[in-house]
Amino acid sequence: MIRAFIRSFRSAASSRFARGSNLSLALVISFALAATVYGQQAGAPSGAAQPAKAANRAGQTGPARLRAKSPVRTERHAGPEEQAVRAAFEKLLDGIRHANADEVMSVYWNSPQLIIFNNNGTVTKGWEQVRANRLSLYAEVKDVKLDVRDVRVHMLGPNAALVTCLWTQSQTFRGTPESSSGRLTLVFQRIGGEWKAIHAHTSPEAPDSSRLMPSERGSANVEKPRS
Repeated sequence: MIRAFIRSFRSAASSRFARGSNLSLALVISFALAATVYGQQAGAPSGAAQPAKAANRAGQTGPARLRAKSPVRTERHAGPEEQAVRAAFEKLLDGIRHANADEVMSVYWNSPQLIIFNNNGTVTKGWEQVRANRLSLYAEVKDVKLDVRDVRVHMLGPNAALVTCLWTQSQTFRGTPESSSGRLTLVFQRIGGEWKAIHAHTSPEAPDSSRLMPSERGSANVEKPRS
């Protein structure tokens, strides 16, 4: 640094610009130049420090960038409307398990427009008829066990929802044990502030092949039941 200053001073003193009245200005410029050089050298990190800082930066930014690119996994939480739909669905299941027609029918829409596609392929229309069928059936049913799985709730908006599941049910009917399994689809609608099932469609897990068209009987064309 000192040598640079001396060279700058000699150069200024020997130039024509530094002769006479401009000597003082040349000295000022020389001092300023020397101060600038000194400041740059003093402010720059030493050769040993530069690689260390570079290594630190490399060590920090590499993993940090990888972490920033990693997707953040958040657990999905059901909103209040979906929770209300699930609560109505659970109430329906409890009514079936207890063979309680009143509890079951409290979930269904009390309307002549209620329509049920039954597991045996028949259709029941109207809340009153569905209730009468339940009362007749439950009077002869005991020891009902109902298991549901793969329950999915899809909100269709603020006032409608679709519920699907797979089910297995066993019971004693007129003293004889029986069991069945299948699929269930329920359409819920919020009516008067409550979620009501306005439609149900139940189908057997393994339908009778005699009721299928020949094109649907091949294993390549029929989707196998999955648990």
